[in-house]
Formats: sequence, C-alpha cells, structure tokens
Amino acid sequence: MTSALIAILVWIAGASAGQTGVSSQAAWIGEWRAVVVAGDWRDTRGRPIDAFDNATRDVAAALRARGLEAVDTFSLRPDAPQPVAPIAAMQRAAAGLGGPQARGGCLFYLTSHGSTEGVVFGPGTFTPTEAAVLLRSACGARPTVVVVSACYSGVFLGALSGPNRMVMTAARPDRNSFGCGEDDVYPFFDACVIESLPVAADFIDLANRTRACVARREAEEGATPPSEPQIRIGRDMQLLLPLVRFRDGRGTPGS
Repeated sequence: MTSALIAILVWIAGASAGQTGVSSQAAWIGEWRAVVVAGDWRDTRGRPIDAFDNATRDVAAALRARGLEAVDTFSLRPDAPQPVAPIAAMQRAAAGLGGPQARGGCLFYLTSHGSTEGVVFGPGTFTPTEAAVLLRSACGARPTVVVVSACYSGVFLGALSGPNRMVMTAARPDRNSFGCGEDDVYPFFDACVIESLPVAADFIDLANRTRACVARREAEEGATPPSEPQIRIGRDMQLLLPLVRFRDGRGTPGS
C-alpha cells in the first residue's frame, strides 16, 4: 500500500477509533466524518488539469453546507499546499478538525481517472481490493458511503458492497465517464453531485438526482455511450439512510 493510502487510512482511522457497530448517533449528519480526495492532477497526456481538485474543493464545500461538520480534502498534486502523501500532514489535518470524535457515519469520496484495474492514484493505481482493505480498517461496521468518480469505476461495486455500505460510482465497470479534460471545470459526475447536493434530502436522493443529472448532461453534450452511474445500497443502509437527513441553510433537517 502506498504512503498516500496509508496516510488516508491514518486520517479516517483517527476519526473512527473506538467505534464498533452502528452508533446511536449515526442518523445525525453532523456526526458523520468525511474525506474527499483528488487522486490525479493530469489529463491523459500528462498535462496539468484542475478538474479533480476543483471537484474535491467544491464537493467538500457543498457537504459542509448540508451539515457535515468534519470534511477534509486532500490533493496528490505535487504543488498542492498540503499534499496527501506525508503521513504527518494527514495527522495534523485530523488534529485540526476539533470538536467531539465522530460518532456517526463514514464518507469516502475519490475523484480521478480510472481503468478496469482501478482508479489512478498519484503514480499508481488504487484497486478495489485496496479500497476494501482501507475502508474495512478505517470505518469498520460504521455506516459508510463510498463515492468513486472515475471511468470504469463500477469495478469497485463488488469489493466495496456490504450491508453497512452505500456505493456510488460514476460509471459502469465497462464504461467511460466524461469531463476530465484540460478545459473542464469538473468531471460530469462531480458537477452533478455539486448541483444536486443543495436540494437533495439524503444520500439516496443525492445518488438518484446525480444519476439523472449525468444522463441529462451526457445527452446534451452528445457523450456516448452513456456512463450509467451505479448505485448499490446495503440492507442496513436501506433502513438507515432515509433517516440521515441533510441540513438546510438554517442547520435544521432538510425537507
């Protein structure tokens, strides 16, 4: 496992220490802990792009606006103010979040390029097996939402599914996603998450709105074949997630 992956594991594990089973506070969105990561900073020709970093920054901001109080962001690009790779930087970020230790759920969001082997993660590939090990160690039995925004990201569904998991991917295992070029502000999928978060009631509503948004955007742009974002919701999460309501601008449960 790369030092960057170890660093992310250290961060989430710090938020999850001492947590076993589904917390009684799991339905309070303010107790959820989240990390949003940009796994690459280049286009397919190796030229620098900002789409993944833009998405990481603005997805995190949209999550905070809807009630997630502990959201951290990391970039693997070498010129980032605080690159993800050094473990010390991740530990400082966790220490600086403040407030009571998270007692609710666990949200892991990764945006990058992808292949049928996994997601581009700096100089290497973050595979479904590595993701499963990381999340099992970091989040354990806590309610966990995983979002993988990349081409072919549906390859993560099998390894990450479970009764306490909801998994969203930007594409089927055999399909590209769109919007990762030099002129793109965000990948299409991330743009739709950002568009949908202000009006979504909960994570399930967010997933459905995002999928509809992606289909509409791809049709408007003539992007084919359609990426067909995937959603898989575990048995326990089907019961819990309708209770995990996002907050409105006044800090009260959304309608």
